[in-house]
Amino acid sequence: MSISFHQEERAFRLDTPGSTYLIALADQPGFLGHMYYGRRIPDTAMRHLLRLDPAGPPFQDNGDQLNFLGDLPTEYPGCGLGDYRESCLRVETEEGFRACNLTYRSHAIHAGKPALPGLPATRGGQEDCSTLELICADEALELEVHLYYTAYEELDAICRSARIVNRGSRPVKLTAALSACLDMDNRDFDLITLHGSWAYERMIQRRRLGWGTQGVCSQRGISSHSGQPFLALAEHDANQEHGQVYAMNLVYSGNFLAQAEMTQQEYLRAVIGIHPEGFGWKLDPGGSFQTPEAVLVYSGHGLEGMTHTFHDLYRNHLIREPWRNRPRPSLVNNWEATYFDFDTEKLLDIARTAAGRGIEMLVLDDGWFGCRDTDDNSLGDWFVNEKKLPGGLKYLADQINALGMKFGLWVEPEMVSPNSDLYRAHPDYALQIPGRKPMEARHQLVLDISRPEVRDCVYAQLKAALSSANIEYVKWDMNRSLTDVASFCLEADRQGELFHRYVLGVYELQERLLADFPGLLLENCCSGGGRFDPGMLYYSPQIWTSDNTDAVDRLRIQEGTALIYPLSSMGAHVAACPSHTNGRVTPFATRGLVSLPGCFGYELDLTKLTEEELDMIPGQLENYRKYGPVFHGGDYYRLASYGENGEYDALMSVSKDKRTAVLDYVHVMSRQRRRSVLLPLRGLDEETLYRSSETGEVRSGAGWMYGGMVMPCMTGDSTGKLIVLEAV
Repeated sequence: MSISFHQEERAFRLDTPGSTYLIALADQPGFLGHMYYGRRIPDTAMRHLLRLDPAGPPFQDNGDQLNFLGDLPTEYPGCGLGDYRESCLRVETEEGFRACNLTYRSHAIHAGKPALPGLPATRGGQEDCSTLELICADEALELEVHLYYTAYEELDAICRSARIVNRGSRPVKLTAALSACLDMDNRDFDLITLHGSWAYERMIQRRRLGWGTQGVCSQRGISSHSGQPFLALAEHDANQEHGQVYAMNLVYSGNFLAQAEMTQQEYLRAVIGIHPEGFGWKLDPGGSFQTPEAVLVYSGHGLEGMTHTFHDLYRNHLIREPWRNRPRPSLVNNWEATYFDFDTEKLLDIARTAAGRGIEMLVLDDGWFGCRDTDDNSLGDWFVNEKKLPGGLKYLADQINALGMKFGLWVEPEMVSPNSDLYRAHPDYALQIPGRKPMEARHQLVLDISRPEVRDCVYAQLKAALSSANIEYVKWDMNRSLTDVASFCLEADRQGELFHRYVLGVYELQERLLADFPGLLLENCCSGGGRFDPGMLYYSPQIWTSDNTDAVDRLRIQEGTALIYPLSSMGAHVAACPSHTNGRVTPFATRGLVSLPGCFGYELDLTKLTEEELDMIPGQLENYRKYGPVFHGGDYYRLASYGENGEYDALMSVSKDKRTAVLDYVHVMSRQRRRSVLLPLRGLDEETLYRSSETGEVRSGAGWMYGGMVMPCMTGDSTGKLIVLEAV
C-alpha cells in the first residue's frame, strides 16, 4: 500500500511512482503540518521542513502563538486565530463569531477510494489506489472534518477532498469550504493558469509568481470561459521536458477559486475549491458538507509529465463506461449549416451527402422544439415542432438510420424562455430576486435546478423526447451565466447555498439521464467551452471545446485545453468557411488537420461543398479511424506552439506501445524563410526503427528525437501535414 503512518516520526507518508507527500503531527496541540511534496524520496524524518525552530518553545508555552500559526505549513487551515493567509475553512456561529482551528483526532487508511455522494470524482479500486482519512476537530465548535487523500499506485496524482460534520447541538454556517491547500517555500516559481473569454477559451498564461495573491476564479455559476479551475506552479526554468511542476485541478463545474499567495516571508500557499464569495452553507446538528475533489499532480519532468498524468488519470479514472475507451463516432452538426432554417427534407439532404462520404452520425441542433424559429422563445417546451418535422423525431431518426447513420439531438435543459409555455405556467421556476425584474441573456432565464420539482418537470419532457426515437447522442448546452441567484424554496439563511445546490442539481440530472439511457453518448457544451472541466467530463466523455471553430484560433484553444485534458475529450469540427466566428478563410484540408486529434466532425452544410472538398472527406475520416486511437489513447507531446512562435504549430501522439506516432503540423503564417523548420520529436523508443509516411525514411527513435524531422518551407498561409511514424 502506498500510504503509511510512521509512529516514531508521527508522520503520514503517501507515495506515488515519482512523488512523496509527507504530513506531520506537529507538537501539541496536534496541528496537521505539511512537511514535503515533491520528487519521491526514501526519508520520512523531515520535520525540519515544518520550519518550527524560529518559533521557539512549543505552541502552548509560547507567548507568541500568533506567529506560530501564521508561519506553520498547514494541511487544512482555519481562520481567525493567527493564520492570515487564505483559509480553507471559515465558519460563523449563531452569535456571529468567526474563528476555527483544527487539530488531529484519529486516522484510517483504506484500500481503494470512496465515492463522493452527489459529486463527480475520480474512481479507483483496491488494486490501484489507497486513501488516507485524517479526522480532525475544532473542539469549541464541535465541528469534525474528515480530510481524504487518495494516492494512485501508477500515477503521480493525489486526490483530496474534505467532509465537514457538525457534531454539536447548534447550527453553524460554513462561509468557506475549500478542497485543498498546499504550503511550501517559494522556489522561483512561475504561475501557470488558463484564462480566456467566449470563443477564446483556455489561453495559457505563464507569469512570475509575485508577492500577494494571484490566480483565477469564477463567480458566474459555471467554471466559465474566463477561467479554468486549474493552476500550476512551475520552476522558472521548467519547460516541456525538464523541471518541477505542481498542479491543482478542481473536479467541479461551478464557482471556484484557484489561488497562489506568497507572503512577506516568501512562504507560498496554493488553494483550490468552491469560491467563498456568495457561499454560505448552514450546517444543522448532525449535518455534513462534502467539498468537491481537488486533483494534485507533481511532475519532476516538466509540463509534459504533468500533462501525461492528467490525461491518464482522466481517461482511466474519471471518464466512465461505456465510452471510456471506445472510438467516438464522426458526425455532422447542422447548426452552422442551417441555424433555425431547416425542415426534414433539408436535414435529410445533409444526411444523404454525409452517409455517401462515410460520416457516421447527424446531430440536430437548436430549433426542433416548441415554436423555436428564433432564439427568443420556447426554451423549456421540449416537445417536437411537427410543423418543421412532420412525424416528429421518430420519423427523422428512422430515415437517418435507414441511411446507415446514427442520430443525435441538441438540448438546453437548464434554461427557460420568458416566451414559453413553461414560464407562463411556472414563472417561479426561474432564478429571480423578488421585487426585481430578472436579467435576461440571450432572451433566456435560468431555471432553479436546485429544486426537485423543477428537475422533475424538465427531465420528464427530456426523457419523453429521447424515448420517442432512436437517439444515440445528446449535446447538452448551457448558454448563459447565472444572475438573480435566489430561490423561492430556500429560507433566508440558506440562500447562500443556491450556487452549489444548482451545480448538484445539474449533476443529478445528468446522472439520471445516463441511468435511463446507459448507452447514450453525452457531449456537454456551455456556450462553447464555458463549462469544460473535470466535473462535466465525469458525465460526458467529450465536451464542445469552443464555439470558435476557426482552424487558426482553434490551435491555441486546443493547446490550452490539452495541457490538462485528454485529446479524446475535445469536440473538434471542420467548420464552414469563411469562419462564422471571424471571417477567416482556411483550406478545407487544414481545417481537417486541426480537428483530427479531437472528437472529429463537421459543422457546415455538406451540400454546399465543392466536389474537391467532398472528395477529401473519406480520407479525413479514414485518418480519424486509423489514428484517432493514437491521439485519444496515446501520450501527447507539444512540439511547437503557434501561440508562442506566431508561425507554426506541431503536436504529436505516441501509442502506449510506442509502435506508432502521429505528427500533426500546421504552418499558419507564410514568411520569407531561409531555412526549413527542424522539429526534434519526442516520446519514441530510442532503439526502435521508425519509417516516415512522408519520405519513407527509416531512422531509430533516437535519430528522430535528437536529429529531428525537417519540415520544408511551405507556400501559402495555413498549410499543413499529417506524418505517421510506424515501427519497422
